[in-house]
Amino acid sequence: MSWTLFSNHGHVLLYLDAHPDATVREVALAIGITERTANKIVSELAEADYVSRERAGRRNHYTVHRGLPLDDPQLAGYELGDVLSGLDVRRRRLAEENGD
Repeated sequence: MSWTLFSNHGHVLLYLDAHPDATVREVALAIGITERTANKIVSELAEADYVSRERAGRRNHYTVHRGLPLDDPQLAGYELGDVLSGLDVRRRRLAEENGD
């Protein structure tokens, strides 16, 4: 497949929403991008206030701000959480962890 439905920014948001304690390296490996690119995307998402990061020991803890509106005229009236909840990535992650 030569294209995907979501951009790398979307993939990072989905991953961080499901794995809030992931390292940038883990994000990069899961999505198939370089650590440098993953770090740049996380920084851009934080700058746009879609994600915040808080230091937790030697790692960061990420919070995805689901209540923010989507910055796309075609999706006016929708919030980030509408997309994230629709895909239910958190539930899938929990099922994988429990062996379901």
